[in-house]
Amino acid sequence: MGPWGAATVGVRTQTEVRNEMGKLYTELEPRLIEWLDAQPMFFVGTAPTEGGHVNVSPKGLDGTFRVLNGTTVAYLDLIGSGAETIAHVRENGRITMLFCAFGGPPRIVRLYGTARVVEPGDADYDGLVAGFAEFRAPRSVIVVELDRIADSCGFGVPTFEYQGQRSRLALWSEHRDDDQLREYQLEKNRVSIDGLPALRAETLDRAE
Repeated sequence: MGPWGAATVGVRTQTEVRNEMGKLYTELEPRLIEWLDAQPMFFVGTAPTEGGHVNVSPKGLDGTFRVLNGTTVAYLDLIGSGAETIAHVRENGRITMLFCAFGGPPRIVRLYGTARVVEPGDADYDGLVAGFAEFRAPRSVIVVELDRIADSCGFGVPTFEYQGQRSRLALWSEHRDDDQLREYQLEKNRVSIDGLPALRAETLDRAE
């Protein structure tokens, strides 16, 4: 994904925006893919099947989002202090990804679909992770099969000046060895805040 200053790549004119507010796509077209790749962050929304807490997570960092084909996307899931998305996806697979332009012409794109969690050790993990930028110890890849692709105006989204990527997450993981990272995930990433299973213990306990 590129900086907000590059968000004009692949976007429509203001007239096209007005004429296509609420447009639905049957698949991700090249121009739309170019626009998605130009956004430096996106948001992921998930929820338990019944009750519990709805979760919205900001995602970003260059090289962590990929379009696999016209109806499938994926993102690299890095180590964090919680694992709500993983837990909710394991339970019901429901997910919405939201991209919006914070610079250039206004635009919002929502990607709705069914997700799955691919962890290290899973059969297709190595092939998937090879397509992303290299990060130390990513905990999973979230793959989303899209069933609805919706475009809206984004007139209510403010503009911001992009200043760059943060380096703190990469530095945090680089200063910890494998055992320290595993212990952190065993403590923080095994279950959601509602007690739903998240990362598999056998994955975290595996021998390197």
